[in-house]
Amino acid sequence: MQVTLAELARIIGGCLCGEEDTLITGVAPIEEAVKGDITFITGRRYQRLLKSTKASAVILPKGMEEIAPVPAITVQNPQFAFLKAFKHFYPQRCDFAAGIHPTALIGENTELGEGVSIGPNVVIGERVKVGPEVVICANVVIGDDCQIGGSTFIYPNVTIREETHIGTNVIIHPGAVIGSDGFGFVQEKGRYYKIPQIGRVVIEDDVEIGANTTIDRGTMGVTRIGRGTKIDNLVQIAHNVTVGEDTVIAGQAGISGSTHIGKGVKIGGQAGFVDHIQVGDGASIGAQAGVTKSIPPGLAVSGYPARSHILAKRIEASESRLPEILKLLREQDKRIAELEKKLS
Repeated sequence: MQVTLAELARIIGGCLCGEEDTLITGVAPIEEAVKGDITFITGRRYQRLLKSTKASAVILPKGMEEIAPVPAITVQNPQFAFLKAFKHFYPQRCDFAAGIHPTALIGENTELGEGVSIGPNVVIGERVKVGPEVVICANVVIGDDCQIGGSTFIYPNVTIREETHIGTNVIIHPGAVIGSDGFGFVQEKGRYYKIPQIGRVVIEDDVEIGANTTIDRGTMGVTRIGRGTKIDNLVQIAHNVTVGEDTVIAGQAGISGSTHIGKGVKIGGQAGFVDHIQVGDGASIGAQAGVTKSIPPGLAVSGYPARSHILAKRIEASESRLPEILKLLREQDKRIAELEKKLS
């Protein structure tokens, strides 16, 4: 496949700067691009890479066209424009033919939409509703009374327990477990007794769930993942957590029970949250942060315990000077003692 740069500018919605007849045959990262490729940078901090690129064209932020050594397309969001170009050259393929593998087990009163693909050894319980064009890969287990929205893709070895509701265009990667029991126990006379977990999980539209991530069902009520949220691998989301729309959660983060995460929140890897707190819309949580109290909207926090990122960096810088400060204090104590001895 090849297109002219002028055609590609129309496809991605950008302004052409340079030779409109430049032929583009593919996309590539700026360090790996060769003749025929189009690449991108997101800002001036990467402009040094333009000097050595072998790409035939580049996607740039608006206002940076003067630095382009090759023909360019300028846009508001270069990364998103590059995604459009990528999808043009590499349209999404589905190699899973519609149909039900003979080894799949499907319960009574289950409804399957048109074009559904069900792989080997899949087990689907009773009264399940599966929308059109859903792909369910090998060894997936879906419990009774679940609902799976159209065009959802479920990779191998996923477990979806009973009464889970999953929206449309959801992607669930291998090994994820959705709807497992929450970690709920009550102590009496030194022994722990399990609290029945009778709630459910709701995954809204356009969510992506990473490999080996676990999302527990509500003790009572719902654990909810909002529309468009993206969850990395190895994330733990406990019972009755609510995650707002368009939030991103990086790997190994853990969110304790009944915590509410707002819309558009960014959560770094290995961040941990105590239970029953609120994280406001647009907050940013640094990697390995320990969030022990509620966070207001829009605030960036890091460290343990999590505090304003600016304050956390100041504390970190001060901590690195503690040995020096202690040495100075000991020297001052010694001098004060000598002065007191002379004056006595």
